Amino acid sequence: MPPTSGASLVKARLVIMEPPPRVGAKPGGKLATVKFQFNPNALSLSKSTEWRRQPARMAGSASLPEFVGSGPRTLSVQVFLDATAKHDNSVEQRIESLMVACVPTKSSIAKKKPASPWVRFEWGTAKSVSFDGVLSSLSVDYSLFDVDGTPLRATCSLSIEEAGVDPPGQNPTSGTEEASRTHRVVVGDTLAQLAFREYGDPTAWRVIAEANDIDDPMVLVPGTELLVPLADGGGR
Repeated sequence: MPPTSGASLVKARLVIMEPPPRVGAKPGGKLATVKFQFNPNALSLSKSTEWRRQPARMAGSASLPEFVGSGPRTLSVQVFLDATAKHDNSVEQRIESLMVACVPTKSSIAKKKPASPWVRFEWGTAKSVSFDGVLSSLSVDYSLFDVDGTPLRATCSLSIEEAGVDPPGQNPTSGTEEASRTHRVVVGDTLAQLAFREYGDPTAWRVIAEANDIDDPMVLVPGTELLVPLADGGGR
């Protein structure tokens, strides 16, 4: 569908924000807004689901899959940079502004809890590709240089992984929902892995260990159901 006649061009941008002050909280204040020099000509959005299937006793049949959960959305986008008309090192400056999203913020370092910023891709009224997440990868391909070696043209490939926030009403004082859930152990599971999946912090495995009276965190029996306290349920 062609653009509406007379409508102004809306530029895409990447909003860089302080990481949440605690598990389950929303991202903090805005650190920077990186405006795209050119709008992307393609966006790639993916989302996965995880299923568990018990081995079937009969070779000719298959067991019903059990839904475990859905994975985060992942947005992949390319940013094209061109400074051939200005020669003002804007390519390197813009790349440095994107690199900020890959390193811990000063405030998180000061609190002795290093964490990289959260980001959100925004482009007009688009909703499906606009969500809070973290920059999981950033690669740069330089394709043109000035006579003195200054980069004049580059393509940046970004991958943003959704970082969800638990919905409200999970605090036990609210009385609306349980403050924990269960997880059935499968081969390869570890408490650190489960803690990272639930809280974003693998060192929080002790919360799950205490809730299940686990003495040895290295021994998890497949098929065992673990009680997993929710982030807002006072477990941490």
